[in-house]
Amino acid sequence: MLADRLRGEAGAAGAAECARLAATDDREEIARVLVEPGRPLWARELAAFRLGCAGDRRAFEALVLLLNHRDPERCAAAAHALTALRDPRTPRAAAALATNPLRSAYALHPVRLLTALRAPESAPALIATLEGLLASEEPHWRVALACVEGLGRLGDDRARPVLESALPHPRLSGAAAHALGRLPVTGAPTATP
Repeated sequence: MLADRLRGEAGAAGAAECARLAATDDREEIARVLVEPGRPLWARELAAFRLGCAGDRRAFEALVLLLNHRDPERCAAAAHALTALRDPRTPRAAAALATNPLRSAYALHPVRLLTALRAPESAPALIATLEGLLASEEPHWRVALACVEGLGRLGDDRARPVLESALPHPRLSGAAAHALGRLPVTGAPTATP
């Protein structure tokens, strides 16, 4: 749970500040945490999460940075808050993170976020990410699997070629077959009157 993790990071020295930041309803006070120098990461994460879940777009930049963090728990919390935030910049930011070949190992949460958003950027970004992973010597199969599953949920027929390319990969084949089954049927005969 986010609160327990951040309380642990705050330690005894930051316990009172953590409790105050978690309890206050003053959005201005929470937003100041994002810009004040010297604030620890746990405090910035808590502030960004609270603001994002409340729909306050001042949290957007901080949440995108957290979505790109190496710590999966921070990424998951940021993705949750970004989904709640409903900022129109989110799909483009998540797509940029997911398709960055230098960050492929950390793309799991941006990929999942793109699937949840179901934005126009979602399917093209997942296709590009999966193509890059399949061509890589180190395919980061968990990220590739999230792409395959996401493409199945999105049901975008543009994903057919890359999903077919995923079929021979043992860790992806079952999910790829399932995803292909969820795509619209192409070339089916049409009924004539």
